[in-house]
Amino acid sequence: MAGIMASLGQRAQALKRDVYALYFACRDPRTPWYAKALAVVVVAYAFSPIDLIPDFVPVLGYLDDLVLIPLGVLAVRAMVPTDVMDAGREKAARLQSRPRSWAGAFVIVALWIALAAAGTFWVVSWWRQGR
Repeated sequence: MAGIMASLGQRAQALKRDVYALYFACRDPRTPWYAKALAVVVVAYAFSPIDLIPDFVPVLGYLDDLVLIPLGVLAVRAMVPTDVMDAGREKAARLQSRPRSWAGAFVIVALWIALAAAGTFWVVSWWRQGR
């Protein structure tokens, strides 16, 4: 049982490193635009505290994180050139050894709130025009 947990822990660390590497890869000019677009979505979803299915929902709450994020990382990794991905992994490994900051989390939450507010504004204005 301990071996399985260690293996899962290593896979989780590799997945976390690859999510950071995708962030760096989408900033590289050698990455195609469609890979950048999908990478932005995957990274935003991975780092966002807001999920499609809330984590308190039994089984399904964590299932979306366990399925969507790895599939998104695999899809983007297939689209990004190998040398760009390797450079991103090196940067991610250096970043993981540094202290953490809450500024990034604040930015992600602020973006989600802004998107929700813009969507709400759009729906309300559309609904009012229909009356």
